[in-house]
Amino acid sequence: MQKQTGKSGGSGGSTSAKRGRPFGSTTGGGAAAAAAAAIGDPAAPAALVGPSLQVLTALSDQNNKRIVLALQSGLKSEILWALNALTVLSFKEKDDLRRDTTPLAKVPGLLDALLQVIDDWRDIAMPKDHTKPPRVRTLGVNTTLSGFGLENIGKVYSDTATPSNDESKKEDSTITKKRSAGFLLDEEGLFNMDDEGRTERQQCAVAASNIIRNFSFMPENETIMVQHRHCLETIFQCLEDQNTDDELITNMLETLVNLAPVLDLRIFSSSKPSFIQMTEKSAVHAIMGMLASSVKAWHCAAAELIGRLIINPDNESFLLPVISQIYKRLVDLLSVPAFDAQAAAVSALYNVSEVNMDCRLKLACERWAIDRLLKIVKAPHPVPEVCRKATVILESLVSEPQNKMHLLVHENTFAEILTTEGKYSDTFARILYELTARPSNKVTSGQAIWGNIN
Repeated sequence: MQKQTGKSGGSGGSTSAKRGRPFGSTTGGGAAAAAAAAIGDPAAPAALVGPSLQVLTALSDQNNKRIVLALQSGLKSEILWALNALTVLSFKEKDDLRRDTTPLAKVPGLLDALLQVIDDWRDIAMPKDHTKPPRVRTLGVNTTLSGFGLENIGKVYSDTATPSNDESKKEDSTITKKRSAGFLLDEEGLFNMDDEGRTERQQCAVAASNIIRNFSFMPENETIMVQHRHCLETIFQCLEDQNTDDELITNMLETLVNLAPVLDLRIFSSSKPSFIQMTEKSAVHAIMGMLASSVKAWHCAAAELIGRLIINPDNESFLLPVISQIYKRLVDLLSVPAFDAQAAAVSALYNVSEVNMDCRLKLACERWAIDRLLKIVKAPHPVPEVCRKATVILESLVSEPQNKMHLLVHENTFAEILTTEGKYSDTFARILYELTARPSNKVTSGQAIWGNIN
């Protein structure tokens, strides 16, 4: 399944790049041309045109309504057609031959219809002892059979046969008929009839999450999605439940990372209607669960998400109560051999350390924090921007007089990097100047390499 491609980069700075395609996925012009051929683009190379889904790039109003109605119908064939069409329309390579996009504002009700597909799967995926009272079926309410799974039609209609001579059997059969019809329209009968039906519903939910992820790459969709409370509640609820589907959680997490620069967590306490009763505290708890996860893609994305969220001053009050836990986990990620985990942790620390003085004091007190930041610079990390951010973090820490005792332990390392690493010599010269030239009442007298400390 194709996914939207974004620019690579960290979360630091004034602008935040979208998360890119996962490692190992297909990239380049070939995928772009294949996507163009899939939608019937006449400019696509003829050699790439083969069995593909034919979807018009420019949708008319009638097609827009048909896609939404197909998602709401509850019928397997209609839902699959709509999901396949939206997957193609929401995908756009960087060098794609198609120049247009599909903004959500152009298709009223589309986001709600996609969320309904995910919600219906989650309703049947959760353990029964954790579920809320049964919901009224909303998809395909006028159809007896949906097409999902191996619906035993013969058994249903065999129960409706009525013996002509025995009145008691007639009454029993009438009761069975009513029970069978009600069983199909109940969530226990329609959605949990067999494992194949559940699997098909799960695949539809994953496809819907992939489409929502692709839409989050389009700048024109950001405002609509961050102001859609049901969308955000569904995303955070998927993050809370880590046992649903790995791909669905990954899609939802990457959607959140794309929207993070413009996301305000206060929406969960706004007057907008709520579907799941999600709160700011619950949202932060879900993010912390992702950060603590052993799955590399999840804790890397969670680290990047925290770095982007805290840029917004309105989100600081919700993240600061758990800042100590955040620092501890980010410092742990600095020691992970994976370079992308180190990059995500440094990018998050780069933004968090700039929030206030208290954050810088807590980071300096975190065990191994300074040592691991220095190792990233000395190694060095293959991405120069990561090394630069690590040096800036160290420089911000030394600006606080209370941190000098923590940094003086590494003075020899600072001097070594100053003389060996030409790229960062200016920064480490300033760090050593701050450590040795400025007097501080909190630092005891001692002999340092660059002079006496008073």
